[in-house]
Amino acid sequence: MSRLIAVLMTLFLLAGLTAGLAKAEERILSYDSQIEVAEDGTLTVTETIRAVAEGDLIKRGIYRDFPLTFTDNDGRTHRVGFNLVSVERDGEPEPSRTENIDGGIRIYTGDKDVFLSEGVHTFAFTYTTDRQIRFFEDHDELYWGVTGTGWAFPIDVASATVLLPGGARPQALNVFTGAYGSEEKFARGSPAGNGATFRTTRPLGPQEGLTIVMSLKKGVIAPPSEAQMRAVWWQENMAAILAGVGLLVVAVYYGWIWRRAGRDPDGGVVVPRWDPPENASPALVNYIDNRGFADGGWTAISAAALNLAVTGRVVLEDLQNALVIAATGKKPKTDKLATGKLPIGEAALMRAVEDADGRLVIDRDNGPAVQKAGEAFRKAMESEHRGKYYKANIGSIIAGIALSIAFILAILVLGTLDEAGAAIVIVPVVIAVFVAIFIAVFGRSIRRRSGLAGRIAGIVALAVFGFVGVTVFGGLIASIAFEAVETHQLPLLAGIGGIVLVNLVFLFLMGAPTPVGAKMSAHIAGLRQYLTLAEQERMNMAGAPTMSPKHYETLLPYAVALGVEKPWSKTFDTWLATAAAGAAAYTPAWYSGTGGYGGFGDRMGGFAGSMAGAMQSSLPPPPKSSSSGFSSGGGFSGGGGGGGGGGGW
Repeated sequence: MSRLIAVLMTLFLLAGLTAGLAKAEERILSYDSQIEVAEDGTLTVTETIRAVAEGDLIKRGIYRDFPLTFTDNDGRTHRVGFNLVSVERDGEPEPSRTENIDGGIRIYTGDKDVFLSEGVHTFAFTYTTDRQIRFFEDHDELYWGVTGTGWAFPIDVASATVLLPGGARPQALNVFTGAYGSEEKFARGSPAGNGATFRTTRPLGPQEGLTIVMSLKKGVIAPPSEAQMRAVWWQENMAAILAGVGLLVVAVYYGWIWRRAGRDPDGGVVVPRWDPPENASPALVNYIDNRGFADGGWTAISAAALNLAVTGRVVLEDLQNALVIAATGKKPKTDKLATGKLPIGEAALMRAVEDADGRLVIDRDNGPAVQKAGEAFRKAMESEHRGKYYKANIGSIIAGIALSIAFILAILVLGTLDEAGAAIVIVPVVIAVFVAIFIAVFGRSIRRRSGLAGRIAGIVALAVFGFVGVTVFGGLIASIAFEAVETHQLPLLAGIGGIVLVNLVFLFLMGAPTPVGAKMSAHIAGLRQYLTLAEQERMNMAGAPTMSPKHYETLLPYAVALGVEKPWSKTFDTWLATAAAGAAAYTPAWYSGTGGYGGFGDRMGGFAGSMAGAMQSSLPPPPKSSSSGFSSGGGFSGGGGGGGGGGGW
């Protein structure tokens, strides 16, 4: 019994070993290339590949990568022509498809719904290609990679037959085998009639190939005519030409439109001013200085509220948990503005106070009313002042960007670029968009920050994010530049970079104040200088008014509008410390607060500067999404952001 068991086990092991041997490794048994050279240099190539398919990598068929670039004897890369004639499997036409890859084309055999039977299959690719002949002074040359060095399978035998036109014979032959860059010669070539045959003398491993070289007598292959060379030159340099023309056109356009609409008019010399611009409310000063509304306009609203307070129309109650704007019911006989009526922004804010029964409470519970008041204020200001003091010239910028995009699209469509060339075009544009958004957001944020600490914090944040951006994009930019040098595409990169740079520069240059806005801006700049001067410097100014509670109150809303309320209040606090007893005991009728820190100027400066923040913090939170992965019945696998996947052929 034990002997029988031993025999059965032996038979079982032999059967398993036999089955393992029967399942052969996927490989190419033979790779034969028939190359027919025409008098004009066009090659007609038929590649017959016998491969073992075992359902591992070869499931539906194989694919063949073919380069569409060619490096000439000067090291320059040129495009070559390629036309797929037919694809066969086992002597019958086979479905196929192609896709572009980096620097070439990939040809797939087979159908996604049809799996090959295991065993040996014969695949045949027939195609034509041109511009593959290299022309030298004393000879011409066919330098041809028969198999290429990118195959994933070993190749048992590779062979090639070359047929020359008109009975010509080769002058010399050479062969190379092995991985890319190898100079091994495990193959031999022999003249045969009007051509030659080549065959490997040992198997090729994965990523190894056979390359042949055939020297030809001058005249066997007709060189391209001058007309053909010119056509080829235009085709190969079309991308760089379009980039250069695009740079010139875009630069001329921006220069022309900037001279017409983007140049800043002369606003005059900036000198310290202690009077606000004529008929300009504090809110309007903020609007002009920021070329629009900063922080949603809440600083401008705060300045408007303060101006209503110091002119006696409202009282500001600085409570522990809320800020209240309460109407006094008084209407001063004269307003500070010569118009005799409230500025439009202050009128809108006053209506919001009256609609709240004379007491607009600014806290979280009353957030919707505060939000509504802010919207009414901004709408009123924009309706009266938009376009009067500053023109962003958005239409001109959009036209310049559209012109640039048109040239970039023309380069991509007409420039016959491979993936590396397309990257030279696309990557700088993407980086430029990121940089423009980054600079616009952070630069505007820093400019609008009030106080030295806020500006320093903004600059530090800008430096940190800038360093991260350089780190992230630096390697990518260096890679693009290196690729441009290697592929002789520096003119293309220079043209695209120039278009991008011109757009970035004029994106920040096209906006310009109107003549009225330029004069107002110069006046506002002088007022800011005055508000930030030290007391000693202010006293040395000829004709400057002496400090007083009235003078301080008059300019405090403007100081808030310009973000310099703290130095202005500190100056007033210093004056109070040296003033007469009556002035030192000054308490404004329009303000009552709970804060007890520091002197009066410190308290007022802190309160005035925090009003905008108090208003913003009172706003209701934005509405939440109606569905999430945690809500019952609302989520599903694969929902939300991210995801994706992939697989093989």
